[in-house]
Amino acid sequence: MKKDSSKPAAKIPRPRGRPRSFDREAALDRAMDVFWQKGFEGASLADLTKAMGINPPSLYAAFGDKEHLFLEAVERYQTKRGPATCPYAESATARESVERLLTWTANELCDGCHPSGCLQAAIAERRADARACLKERIDQGAKAGELPAGTDTGTLADFYATVLTGMSVQAREGVKRKSLLATVAAAMRAWPESAKSAPRAKVKVKIRHANSVGTKSGASIA
Repeated sequence: MKKDSSKPAAKIPRPRGRPRSFDREAALDRAMDVFWQKGFEGASLADLTKAMGINPPSLYAAFGDKEHLFLEAVERYQTKRGPATCPYAESATARESVERLLTWTANELCDGCHPSGCLQAAIAERRADARACLKERIDQGAKAGELPAGTDTGTLADFYATVLTGMSVQAREGVKRKSLLATVAAAMRAWPESAKSAPRAKVKVKIRHANSVGTKSGASIA
């Protein structure tokens, strides 16, 4: 019997990396859902690849690493949200600007169209320029005489940047809008007022005098 001298067909190696049907935008949307629910630190590589329908080599080939995936997801999130940036710097005073920013952030973090612990909270935690923007606006207020002389604007900016970060953590844990707005009110009570910016208090003076029949009456003026 004659042996078959033909060589067996070589196995075609399976391609590695992302499949041809890979939809980058769809994958980013799924990654956003994971970051919404778990935050940056809580979202594991296994969580992300399972949701995105790809394997780890595909994720690394397409996005580099988890950090770059997150940043690209943030960019896509902001693009889809549209021009939602708070124009707080346009307020008349530094105090109004900071209060407007905190209030806007509290409302954004509790926006009903996002899941609890939304991506906006994670974005707030990682927004590197937030502190610099706060300090710039506070510096403007200091130059305009809105703050007491010698106020450390860097420390003040750090304080309100920390409040922003704390609010984002609370939002991820399910804290309600009312509680965040109460945090805003408490934080603004710590704002240092100068003689120029402090509201004038109404002083009530009680005047008592005897009338013609010996009875006393009182009148108050503000």
